[in-house]
Amino acid sequence: MKLERILPFARLLLEKAITPGDIAIDATIGNGHDTVFLAELVGTNGKVFGFDIQKQALESCREKLKARNIQDRVSLFHKGHQHVADCIPENLHGKVTGAVFNLGYLPGGDKSVVTTPETTISAVKQIFQLLSPEGIIVIVIYHGHPEGQIERDHLMEYVKTLDQKDAHVLNYQFLNQQNNPPFIIAIEKR
Repeated sequence: MKLERILPFARLLLEKAITPGDIAIDATIGNGHDTVFLAELVGTNGKVFGFDIQKQALESCREKLKARNIQDRVSLFHKGHQHVADCIPENLHGKVTGAVFNLGYLPGGDKSVVTTPETTISAVKQIFQLLSPEGIIVIVIYHGHPEGQIERDHLMEYVKTLDQKDAHVLNYQFLNQQNNPPFIIAIEKR
């Protein structure tokens, strides 16, 4: 048996939850890799909603989607993920099967622009309400910078309060790696 590294394990969790025709959310578009991955999972009849506050992230994502000719199945929003519930059409509430967050800052971008505990927790709460039963939120936590450590601590406190009757919460991390390696929190709606 080989233990999955963090990003492949995040994708494995999403693959198990999302099938063609489903609705998915990329709460932190970044360079667009997860948006493309989700768009491929939902197929031609599904829909992905992506959020980012940086134009650079949206432009990078659009290029990747166009290169694969899958841009028609994705709606991108130049907004923070804390606005997710306002952007998902009412008829899709309760039908989202998967969502992903990569917390921290845009790789190769301005490292002073980071996700924050307040907006992330707000988005997690909203997306949890949008999930279908057995839908999943996968959060990759990068905590190798001071803001990331603060966000990690607040998020960990929050997810521990989720009632086990409503959600399964998984923490997947490697304990013997140096330099604050990223880890995953996954929340599955019951």
